Amino acid sequence: MPEIRNPNLDSQGPGGAGPGGDSRSLILLMGLVLVAVMAFQWFKKPDASQPTPQQVQQSQQAHQAAVNSTGSAASGTTPASQPVPAATAQVSAQSESTTTIENEKFRISFTNKGAQVEHWILKNFTDSTGKPLDMVQEQAAARFGLPFSLYTYDSALTTQVNTALYQPSTTGQVLAPNSVTFRYAAGGLDVEKTFSFDTSYVVSAHVTVKRNGVPVRALIAWPAGLGDMEEFIAAAGKRTTFSTHTDSQFAWSIDGKQDTQAAKKVSGNATIDQPYEYAALMDLYFTAALLPDVPQRATLVTFHNTIDLPTDPSDLNSAKKPADVIGLAVGDQSGDTKLRLYAGPKETDILNSVRAMSADGKPTGEQLSTLIQYGWWGIIAKPLYVALQWLHNLLGPGKYNWGWAIIIVTVVFNLILLPTRIWSMKSSLKMMRIQPRLDALKKKYANLKINDPKRAEMQNEQMAIMREEGVNMYGGCLPLLLQMPLFFAYYRVLLNAVELRHAQWFWLKDLAMPDPHYILPITIIGTMFLVQYITPSPGMDPTQRRMMAIMMPAIMGFTLLHFASGLALYWITGNIISLIMQVSINKSKLGQEMHDLAVKRAAKKKGNVAASTGRVIQGRR
Repeated sequence: MPEIRNPNLDSQGPGGAGPGGDSRSLILLMGLVLVAVMAFQWFKKPDASQPTPQQVQQSQQAHQAAVNSTGSAASGTTPASQPVPAATAQVSAQSESTTTIENEKFRISFTNKGAQVEHWILKNFTDSTGKPLDMVQEQAAARFGLPFSLYTYDSALTTQVNTALYQPSTTGQVLAPNSVTFRYAAGGLDVEKTFSFDTSYVVSAHVTVKRNGVPVRALIAWPAGLGDMEEFIAAAGKRTTFSTHTDSQFAWSIDGKQDTQAAKKVSGNATIDQPYEYAALMDLYFTAALLPDVPQRATLVTFHNTIDLPTDPSDLNSAKKPADVIGLAVGDQSGDTKLRLYAGPKETDILNSVRAMSADGKPTGEQLSTLIQYGWWGIIAKPLYVALQWLHNLLGPGKYNWGWAIIIVTVVFNLILLPTRIWSMKSSLKMMRIQPRLDALKKKYANLKINDPKRAEMQNEQMAIMREEGVNMYGGCLPLLLQMPLFFAYYRVLLNAVELRHAQWFWLKDLAMPDPHYILPITIIGTMFLVQYITPSPGMDPTQRRMMAIMMPAIMGFTLLHFASGLALYWITGNIISLIMQVSINKSKLGQEMHDLAVKRAAKKKGNVAASTGRVIQGRR
């Protein structure tokens, strides 16, 4: 094939200085530079900081698997085109170690295995054996997890983060205020837990979990009940008796509205995304409450497990029954979780000082005191509690002062109700005066059928007689109507007052528990019978009255047999006061007139024989 030449590039000869020679030199120079660059690229080592295409592809696949397994699309799904950070250097401990944080209220022992809490000792409270109370329930935690464990939606990942050996920022004993950080990193997983402590019961927690640089939704958990659940210790054969209330509840506050749920109704592994101001696990006297720093992004998981316990704690071979063990975990939907945890007593003054986060990021939201369940009687119970606490503080830190405070408050309330009792007695006297006229009216209409229209005439005549004499048919019920709300409110106070737990009063070792010797219930039965026996009751049949005088005390005494002895102490004090008041009223002019009318009425019904034998029990003096 003939060679085609460009006339403009023809050389004037080899080595000539014309334009053709210069062009060939330039081409040669450019070729040499290109060869040098290619050689440099060939012999140069790859840059370790830049992932190879294969590494990028593997990281993207791992990231996608993590997102799919955790269900955390909202917490960091990365487009495939975005570069994935390289794995961080491995960080872990070589062996297990313990870090103990201590202040005047608690002593918390962390293990670096999972960066979890093994013991959460409350220094100012004891268990039924007198040892400092551990908020970590040993038997349940061994099966279902420790406080400050993590929960993710990948079971393998959850196991890994809760069994890895973390590198702690410090070991040994640390005095609060202070903080401790635990770090673990391996195979693309990076976990950091930081806990801060002050002089209160509140602990601040900050947890981040990343896999291949992508945040994973990991929730901070308190998974297995509270340490006050001593029946599990008895079931493990470590103790044959226990004396604590163990009914657990799940409690929460959303947008200022509080609610609770019994343990048996709590769902297992239920995820709820709601603006939780707090979510708490609690029993009668203690609570573990988690307060998210950003309630608007809060996510919650509830746990429900069971442990079979013997029906008789003293016989481990007795029939088994399932006992509920509930727990919870709280996190942030972004994968970066910050929250505070209150683990301590349900004591009003303390709970009033702990508030949830408000929308402006300040702790000015709901108070944790709403965890104390007074129910419908809160409007009465709260002032009663304040009065009881004030009186106890006035008496000082004496050994029996909670018992004396209950007695004094009961005396004061009965004195306040004394005018209503006198008014009731006057109303009863008026009713006794008109009773013959009412009996004659009933006799007049005795033959009427139930649906006879003339019965309305009888009722109108009865009302006319009562208005004429100024009688209120409900007057005799007024003291009872006033006493019952006080009784139920006082019952709620004494039931929920953690201050009464292990408080002593002479032979009573714990005012929060029933009387072990049954002295109070027996005394209640006796005093109630005497009050019923000497109190006049107009219009009541003597036989019916005897039944009431016996049955009512027996029922009440049996009921209080299983109630807190502090409540029984209140009830027996009220009975003794009622007995003294009734004796005084019976000796007064008012009481004498009622007694005489009662005797005359009984004699008219039963005849002179019954009256002379002294078997009439109405209006005894």
